[in-house]
Amino acid sequence: MPRFDFQTINADGRRARGHETAPSVPALVSALEARGFTVLHVHERPVDAAPARRASGSAVADAVRALASLSAAGLPLARVLEVAASTAPPALRAPLRDVCARVERGESLAASLAAHPHLFRPAAIGVIRAGERAGDLDGALERLATQLERAEALRARLLSAAVYPSVLAVAGGAAMMVLMLFVLPRFASLFAETGLALPRSTALLLAAAAALRRNWAVLPLATATVAAVACWIWLSAPGRRTWSRVLLAVPVVRGARLDALNAAVARTLGVLLRGGAPIAAALEDAAASLDDAGARDALRRVRVRVVAGSSLQAAMEAEAVLASALCTLVATGEQAGRLAEFVERAAELFEQRTERATQRAVALLEPAMIVLFGGVVGVIALALLQGIYGINPTGLVR
Repeated sequence: MPRFDFQTINADGRRARGHETAPSVPALVSALEARGFTVLHVHERPVDAAPARRASGSAVADAVRALASLSAAGLPLARVLEVAASTAPPALRAPLRDVCARVERGESLAASLAAHPHLFRPAAIGVIRAGERAGDLDGALERLATQLERAEALRARLLSAAVYPSVLAVAGGAAMMVLMLFVLPRFASLFAETGLALPRSTALLLAAAAALRRNWAVLPLATATVAAVACWIWLSAPGRRTWSRVLLAVPVVRGARLDALNAAVARTLGVLLRGGAPIAAALEDAAASLDDAGARDALRRVRVRVVAGSSLQAAMEAEAVLASALCTLVATGEQAGRLAEFVERAAELFEQRTERATQRAVALLEPAMIVLFGGVVGVIALALLQGIYGINPTGLVR
């Protein structure tokens, strides 16, 4: 139940402040008046408000799956939310209890979930809202749980594919820094003691190592700069928009990025349309759920054209970020009267493309990085050997 702060006057005319839990403001006022207090002010405390931190996507998916399973069992919605909150991870307990309290006060489930945008995205709210309007909340929860689980499974596969190249890059970069900052300077002092001229390759390598050692402060500065740029991209709207344009401008990345964006658009639209959401509302909710600023703007322009009377296919064809395959399947769905089904088929197509492209990129990236680091180490070793043979042509150590 919600908590309330209140201010009252007792029988002696003294003012007092306090806080209590109660089902509603009228119930609290009645209880206080029954105890002989005159109520001056009552204000709900946001004790059960959601924490500022995000829960993981898998935790949200598990919570929605629990809601779907309990709701399908025939339990009342408030009881469903209460049980789900008791079994949820700590980051979700307070938000779910707040949702339960709001539902008990008469709010819709969609409106209650919308009070926690850091956990439930607009597309998820749209699915629940459409289910409530159609009188199929159980089906809406089931569709939403399936969608969240599918998205988390795809994200997990992509992340697992990127783990090994990332570890390889970090380990290889650290090895290069150790060579340049600690190993090569020792060879430089040994060569300097001989007083002989070094081969050009050896001299250039040792000069580069010496320059890097003298200017080592550039390394943390460069790292901080990269971190600052990453934060700007992640946290600011201009940064995300710029990064979106950069990804779509790189020839090698553009195709995979477009497939990923079209997969997200089609999957979200399909789930919303399957739940009975109107096309205009589905387009708005889908746009609000996208992380890519360019795709979000494109989908909102599509919505404007649809509201103006254009067909969904024609509205989508005007946007370069939306693939022709998606537009073709949308046109087929509109003609057959099975739009949601064909949009979901498009989502499956683009998700498969995205996964295949990621697997190919990882398959090529791993040997490329091994060859790159091996080549760098080989160049360093060759330059050092040339220096050694230059000061001792016989190759024998005296």
